Amino acid sequence: MPLNGKHAVLTGGNGGIGQELATILRGQGVKVTVIDCNPGNDAWVVNLADAEELSALCGKLNRYPPDILINLAGMMYFGHLPDQNPAHLHNMLAVNLEAPIRLSQAVIPSMLERGGGQIVNIGSVFGSLAFPHFSTYSATKAGLAGFSEALRREYAGKGIDVTHIAPRAVSTPLNTAMIEELHRRTGVANDSPEKVAAIIAEAIAHRRKRVTIGQPEGFFTRLNALLPGLIDRALLGKRDIADDILASYKR
Repeated sequence: MPLNGKHAVLTGGNGGIGQELATILRGQGVKVTVIDCNPGNDAWVVNLADAEELSALCGKLNRYPPDILINLAGMMYFGHLPDQNPAHLHNMLAVNLEAPIRLSQAVIPSMLERGGGQIVNIGSVFGSLAFPHFSTYSATKAGLAGFSEALRREYAGKGIDVTHIAPRAVSTPLNTAMIEELHRRTGVANDSPEKVAAIIAEAIAHRRKRVTIGQPEGFFTRLNALLPGLIDRALLGKRDIADDILASYKR
C-alpha cells in the first residue's frame, strides 16, 4: 500500500517504539497523529484508562477518521497475581484491550464508507505463549490477538485490513529493573525499538495479517499451540527464577 499522503493515528506514540515508528512513517509521507498520556511531539494528550477521555477520543476519531489506526499503547505487570494493585489492573485492561476495541469501533464506520482502511494492533508473544508472573499482561495480549483475528474475518473483503503484530521482549522503559534481571537470568533476547518499529512499518506497508517477531519465540508459540504440556514443563525453571527475583526485591 502506498503510504504517502495517508493519515495514521498512533497510540503510545511517545514511547520507545512509538517515537521510532512515527519517524519512519513520517519519512514515508504519512501524516502521523500521536496519542499519548505524556505530552511531547505534538501529541494529543489522552489517558486511555480514563473512560471519559477515551470516549472523547472515540468521538473525535469518528468525526475525523484516519486511514490507519495503530494501537501501540500498553501497560505491563510483572509479579504475583495477588500483589497487583486493583487500580493498576483496571488501567492495564483498559489501555491494553478496551482502548483498541473502542478506537476500532470509532473508525470502522468511516473506513467502510470510504471503502478502505487499516487497523494495526501491537500485541506480544505473551499473548500466545503466556508466561508465569505476567498473567494479566498475557491475558490482555491474548485478548487483543483474538480480537484482531475475529475483526479480520468480520471485515474480510470489505476493504478494511487488520494487522496483528506480536513482538518479543523490547528494550523500552516498560522493563523494570526486575524484568531486566529476569531477562538476564533466563537468557531472553531484547530487540531494539528501532528494529521493532521497522518491522511494524513494513507490515503496515504490505498489509500483513499477522507477524510474530523473533526466534525461537515464534517457534515456541506454535509449539505451545500443539503441545502446551511441554511448554508448561519448560517454563517451570523460569518461574522459579522469577520467584527468586520477586522475593529478593521484597527483602
